[in-house]
Amino acid sequence: MTVNDGRLFYMRLHPVHGVLLAGTIPLFLGSVLSDLAYTSSYHIQWSNFASWFITGGLVFGGFALLGAIIHLARTKSRNRYSLLYTLLLLATWILGFFNAFIHAKDAWATMPTGLILSIIVMLLACASTWIGFAKFGVGGGR
Repeated sequence: MTVNDGRLFYMRLHPVHGVLLAGTIPLFLGSVLSDLAYTSSYHIQWSNFASWFITGGLVFGGFALLGAIIHLARTKSRNRYSLLYTLLLLATWILGFFNAFIHAKDAWATMPTGLILSIIVMLLACASTWIGFAKFGVGGGR
């Protein structure tokens, strides 16, 4: 005799994956705010801060993307949200990588492309975090 409580197993984010995913938002937001501060003051240090924030966001986002790809490859029940989540993380990381190259230039050469890319990357990070937490939640399968 088997007992079934009627609950289905849904994909859940590992708590470390959730921390890495949530860490991308303040880092990419910091790059946007640093770029805005640079456009108003023209102090080169703000461009350096933006570069460091982007690098941190890429590290966190890269590990979150790695976890999403591993989970996508391991699970048998792929749905459109898990694929969309992985593609959004990939787009965030790729555009963030190009943004890091833009910010590696001279401070005058980073504007306005660096600011625009920083805003786009931050919005993509927010969208991927929203989908990650709203559709999957955090915690292991029980």
